[in-house]
This record gives sequence, C-alpha cells and structure tokens, in this order.
Amino acid sequence: QVQLVESGGGLVQAGGSLRLSCAASGRTFSYSPMGWFRQAPGKEREFVTAITGSGSSIYYADSVKGRFTISRDNAKNTVHLQMHSLQPEDTAVYYCAARTRFYGDYEKDHTYDYWGQGTQVTVSS
Repeated sequence: QVQLVESGGGLVQAGGSLRLSCAASGRTFSYSPMGWFRQAPGKEREFVTAITGSGSSIYYADSVKGRFTISRDNAKNTVHLQMHSLQPEDTAVYYCAARTRFYGDYEKDHTYDYWGQGTQVTVSS
C-alpha cells in the first residue's frame, strides 16, 4: 500500500519560512516525478512545484518562483519543500503527490496517482 505522509506545516508570520517534508512508503519513487500542490479555502487545488525522478528538472508556479525550493532524497524516498518569504496568500493545505508517469504535464494534478493527506500552512499578516 502506497502512502505519502506530509509533515512540517504550521503557523508562521509573513516573511517567515517553513520546510515541508513528504515521506513515501509502499513503493519507490526514485525514478518518478513528485510534486507539491496546494488548496486554499474556497479555491481549486493548484500546482506549486514538481521535480523529476533524477532531480535534473524542476518546475515552479510563477507565484512561488524565487521563494520556494523543492528537493528530493531518493535514498530516503522523500521530497522536501523549503518555503521562504511566506505571504498570507500562501495560506493553504499543501499536498504531496507522486506519479508513475515519467514525462510531461507536471502541473496537472490529474496526472498524479498518489496523494498525501495534506498539511496546513497558515501565514499571518
């Protein structure tokens, strides 16, 4: 049974930082893309960032470029999201996602097969 478990969410003031982690179990995703999505109250789930299996290609939503950094540790089957300069508009439930498809459409949530339960990030002004 595949599980993705996020951790690291919380409450932070505007301008602060948080680091999210996602631990995968049940299968290895060393060769597969993983990503982060988020969903704010009353809004649709949106793409944040994705990283290919090797880590050689990384994709970011324009809204987080220069502030967020995704990384992965294939030996530990984990992916991380370092978030800096957080703003109230970053408040959302953040979801880790993984998929078996290798290439393309990294920003499309329907291409991901596995999802974590989500972790809340709240940024106060």
